[in-house]
Amino acid sequence: MRNAAPLPLELIAKPWVFGEAVPDEPIWRGLWNNLRDALFPQKLPPLELTSQPIAVADPLAVKRDPMSSAISFVMHAAIFALVLWFAIQARRQMVVPQQVAITPVYIPPYIPPVTLPAPTTMGGGGGGGAHQLVEASKGHLPQVAKTRVAPPELMVDHPKLAVEPVLVMPQQVKIPDNNLPNIGAPASAQVALVSLGGGIGSGFGQGRGGGIGSGNGNGVGAGNGGGYGGGIMSVGGGVTAPRVIHSIVPEFSDAARRTRYQGMVSIGLIVDTQGNPEDIRVIHHLGMGLDEKAIEAVRQYRFKPAMYRGQPVPVQIVIDVDFHLD
Repeated sequence: MRNAAPLPLELIAKPWVFGEAVPDEPIWRGLWNNLRDALFPQKLPPLELTSQPIAVADPLAVKRDPMSSAISFVMHAAIFALVLWFAIQARRQMVVPQQVAITPVYIPPYIPPVTLPAPTTMGGGGGGGAHQLVEASKGHLPQVAKTRVAPPELMVDHPKLAVEPVLVMPQQVKIPDNNLPNIGAPASAQVALVSLGGGIGSGFGQGRGGGIGSGNGNGVGAGNGGGYGGGIMSVGGGVTAPRVIHSIVPEFSDAARRTRYQGMVSIGLIVDTQGNPEDIRVIHHLGMGLDEKAIEAVRQYRFKPAMYRGQPVPVQIVIDVDFHLD
């Protein structure tokens, strides 16, 4: 049987003709309709209400179950009691800072023993120089007077107006004289060069003030002020520096640690003949509670005392306490 030829397709559907969804009217017609509705509105028949109300139950008219009210009250009371219990426990565990009683400690001024041959009622000393590297020249001491006009210095041959240099101290004090031809420091070993020494303020030695020696003032020796010897000495002029044999690391204050505040505090003190620190005071302040921490640390220092002519002597020094966070 042979295959029949396929029939040709025939389109029988026809398009449906609809009206325009949005009629295309001229604009003037739309304006006219709007004006007409505004001036002559069309009267519509009255509306008739055809809906009917539906009766519903009043929720407030129904009484609440007493058991539900009791359970709600018990739960609210339990929550309030739990919050109050936590508040009381937190208050009991608060750390109350202890009151620290601070008792002021009076440290009397240190009065060192006399280390040089001088009357027991006498004290003081002096020193000077002219910033010269060479040690002061050896020589004899000037005359003793209560007041002076010219400090000890290198003598000039035949000055036009001669003023005799003198040392300020009581005239009843007898000091040794080596009968050398020139004025200088009697304890010096330097006789080769003419020098006033490394101190300042004229005079001879390593100190200051126009005297002779390693002290401060216009007298003789390692003390302070006029007079001969005694007093607190300074390093130099035969006085060795004390050496630290025990030190501790200073603690940081809480305020300085929180802000990472760092720096250095300069502490002035007197090292006595036993190597103990005395008269501790702050010279360069840092603040933030670090000054007090530096004093507490230096108070626990121990030193090998300074030596002068083979004997321990008290000296005043300055120590820098460094506060540094790694």
